Amino acid sequence: MADLLRETPAAGPDYKNLPRTPGVYLMRAADSTIIYIGKAKNLAARVAQYFQSSRAAGDWKTVNLAAFIRAIDYVPCESERDALLLERELIRRHQPFFNAMWKDGKSYPCIKISTDEDFPRVFITRGKTAGGSCFGPYPNSSLVKNLLRYFWRSRLLPLRPCKWEFSVKRPLDQKKINACLYYHTGQCPAPCAGKISRAGYRRIVRRAAALLAGGHGKMLDGFRKKMEIAAARRQYEEAALYRDLARALGHMEERVKISRYSEPEVEAAISQSSAAARLARVIGLRRPPVHIEGFDTSNLFGKSPVGGMVCFTAGRPNHAHYRRFKIRTPLPEGGSDDFAMIAEIVGRRLRRLKTSGEPLPDLLLIDGGMGQLAYASRAASRCGARVPLVSLAKKNEEIFVPGRREPVRLDRADPALRLLMAIRDEAHRFGIRYHRYLRSKNLLKEKRDYAK
Repeated sequence: MADLLRETPAAGPDYKNLPRTPGVYLMRAADSTIIYIGKAKNLAARVAQYFQSSRAAGDWKTVNLAAFIRAIDYVPCESERDALLLERELIRRHQPFFNAMWKDGKSYPCIKISTDEDFPRVFITRGKTAGGSCFGPYPNSSLVKNLLRYFWRSRLLPLRPCKWEFSVKRPLDQKKINACLYYHTGQCPAPCAGKISRAGYRRIVRRAAALLAGGHGKMLDGFRKKMEIAAARRQYEEAALYRDLARALGHMEERVKISRYSEPEVEAAISQSSAAARLARVIGLRRPPVHIEGFDTSNLFGKSPVGGMVCFTAGRPNHAHYRRFKIRTPLPEGGSDDFAMIAEIVGRRLRRLKTSGEPLPDLLLIDGGMGQLAYASRAASRCGARVPLVSLAKKNEEIFVPGRREPVRLDRADPALRLLMAIRDEAHRFGIRYHRYLRSKNLLKEKRDYAK
């Protein structure tokens, strides 16, 4: 997802609307040329630094860059590591003038196990090369290097550290073995000297691959406990060591989705975020909504009443967060009550979020007009949930905002309206599908009961 912020040259871009999430920002000149690409753990805070006079003083790049910026695109990412990797790819692709790093095509390091050898080694390499198993990439190489050293010293990953080429058929020269310090100190299992069988050594390799592949929960807990114990004993250097090891494990376990970013997808993300920024300005939000949930209800003459909730994250459907609701509110015989049903499903959703401690959405979208919005707002108030709400009436595609007498009317081609329509239509489709499923299930049950 990305955001396009455009203002007059004198005012500069309105960076205050950026989200406080990890991501990549692309700074453009007046002719839309990308002049700088950067990454951030907090997009809003990082971009703001470019426009602070105290930060710019004495910084040649910042002073000159800020003078040329007329637009900012951003792409929110799953994590800081994801942002680092996307930054690298975009810099290599666009070659911005103010970016000095990554123009040479340098890549982030990976951990490689040379499984194509009889007695594999583990080492850090740049890029995923053929032969062997690779893990990563890892933008913060220093954390990973320190963790590998710990694995080696603690004998969790005791693979040979040497670069000698030898195999079962081509043993290593005895002189080289005698000159090896790791062999004499017992730090290496010494497959070159026959101290361990190939099968035994391969078991260590499989253990190393499993360790690098993830599942570090118990180890992470162990590092944190050791850090707390060392800190309580005022052994601060040891506590700092375990703190860094815990960070390294967390860094290795971060999910990286960089592979999904193709050029068309990045451009689509920029358009989607531009729509979110436009929506924020239209309805008066402080920041573009990254997490939006849409609600709709469905029934047929009061039968099989249901509600559906869809979730859009960074302009994309987040299917894992979709929710279905069987309406519990008593409905009039042969009729329905859209207002009460909307109030029920909104209230149930918000109460569940508050109970579980999950963060509230940036925006709730209600399918309907001012009436549905009013009932949804009351449900949110009863839950004690402070979350922005709007509704979208299908007849004229009017946007209703709490506290405004008149609806917001936008052109059908407006990106903000198109974003809301996409979420509303998805919520409608999802609710209808669930209603039809329950209706078919009830009809089948009635037929079986009749047959009896």
